[in-house]
Amino acid sequence: MTLSKRAAKVSEESLHRIFTIPVAPDSTLGRIENEISQNLAGFLGAHIAATEQALSEIEKDFANSLIPEEPAFVSDHMHHLLDKLVSQSVHTSSPNFIGHMTSALPYFILPLSKLMVGLNQNLVKIETSKAFTPMERQVLGMMHRLVYQGDEPFYQQWMHSANHSLGAFCSGGTIANLTALWVARNNLLKPDANFKGVAREGLYKALKHYQYDGLAILVSARGHYSLKKSADVLGIGQDSVIAIPTDENNKIDCQLLKAKCQQLADENIRVLSIVGVAGTTETGNIDPLTQMAEIAQHYGAHFHVDAAWGGATLLSKKYRPMLKGIELADSVTIDAHKQMYVPMGAGLVVFKNPASVAAIEHHAEYILRKGSKDLGSHTLEGSRPGMAMLVYAALHVISRPGYELLINSSIEKAHYFAELITQHEDFELITAPELCLLTYRYNPASVQALLANADDAQQETINIILDKLTKFIQKRQRENGKSFVSRTRIEVKKYQGRKTLVFRVVLANPLTSKTILQDVLTEQMQLALESETFLPKLLSMSKP
Repeated sequence: MTLSKRAAKVSEESLHRIFTIPVAPDSTLGRIENEISQNLAGFLGAHIAATEQALSEIEKDFANSLIPEEPAFVSDHMHHLLDKLVSQSVHTSSPNFIGHMTSALPYFILPLSKLMVGLNQNLVKIETSKAFTPMERQVLGMMHRLVYQGDEPFYQQWMHSANHSLGAFCSGGTIANLTALWVARNNLLKPDANFKGVAREGLYKALKHYQYDGLAILVSARGHYSLKKSADVLGIGQDSVIAIPTDENNKIDCQLLKAKCQQLADENIRVLSIVGVAGTTETGNIDPLTQMAEIAQHYGAHFHVDAAWGGATLLSKKYRPMLKGIELADSVTIDAHKQMYVPMGAGLVVFKNPASVAAIEHHAEYILRKGSKDLGSHTLEGSRPGMAMLVYAALHVISRPGYELLINSSIEKAHYFAELITQHEDFELITAPELCLLTYRYNPASVQALLANADDAQQETINIILDKLTKFIQKRQRENGKSFVSRTRIEVKKYQGRKTLVFRVVLANPLTSKTILQDVLTEQMQLALESETFLPKLLSMSKP
């Protein structure tokens, strides 16, 4: 068994064990399973260094656009996949891969994924999913309860109601956010005695009928780009997504948010939604959700929380208070394929009011008939696989206390790494971790001292060179294939809000050790010394 048979016993050792893969059978398919499943000691290896040149070589293996005229033996094709695809893929399960929101998978996910694919259920319709439909409704109920902490009678009433839905499974946070804003738009511009509603008559007629000069979506400057996609698809326009500046902790400035809401109201532009972020993509920070909920209520706006990354933190009793106010949201996005350790393609959105999704309900004579419990009547996507099965399994096998241990460990590991960076004189911590993300850069002590006393123009000159050095180190580290951190460009308050290039680290893999983190910094120091242009120039500038 992966976990102790006693439900109360969830140990770090038992959880580590479910992320450590047993050796697969000695066959071609087994070798593929083994290679894609193992948490490799290294990250990529020299043969798959992620350079543009290497990518060009890989593209040569996939350059033929002709559909084969002759069938291939399965065994031969498996060899082809192993040599050309699997060996050249990114080993996101490696504990040295700490640059993106993709982590290791528990080993039980692989056989369950085979079962899911083999059953090939289509969650659009009960006729093509049967038991998967109530199972998905249950998982949505579990996630809804995690967010809103409703009582059992509530879920007994609404979880399996044909005319209601607690949420929707989606392929990811982008579709989840779109679904939330779609529901918000249709409920705001709903039908009345003289109007059939925006869904029937379109946005132009809806705005004319309700006498609005436009709609707006307000989110912090750290908001995810998917919100602009949503505004585009919903006909609101990307420019209607208004970014509100953040404070020194990368959280939305609620005074500026309130002022913008009032300005828009004075201009007869209706605030469709205020979006709080619970775990920003770049820095992992959480907006002041309670204050945002109050502002949204005052202006009659739909309050949505994008917790695609941070939502799983609710599974930790210790850190749940960090998301205080999320229970006030009208809708919440959570990606199970992030910190809930299931494969890509498992996003979801939950709605506080089970009746709110009626605004997007749709039917067809041959499918999704009125009164049925078909999930497709309240989702944007039609045909969908049964990804909820993997979430269902993970919730049972890992359990809430198991997830709490994983979440706590990730956050505490991030604090350890931040302390490591702070104590090192040649590194500069840019954003301290709130969840398990942080940003930093290599910046020699002498250069930091120079920056502290430089005027704005001198600071800009030095930071331009530091940006180039950061890019050099990050690319060289990726090419070496021992470990991987990502990079991004964010506003840094102490440099007058300048957009600065930094390393970005995501510490969600339970097998990432303190030794690995120490080695990452050591390697970055060594790579900095290999810079023949940027580092020498910086050091010469910092000499008396």
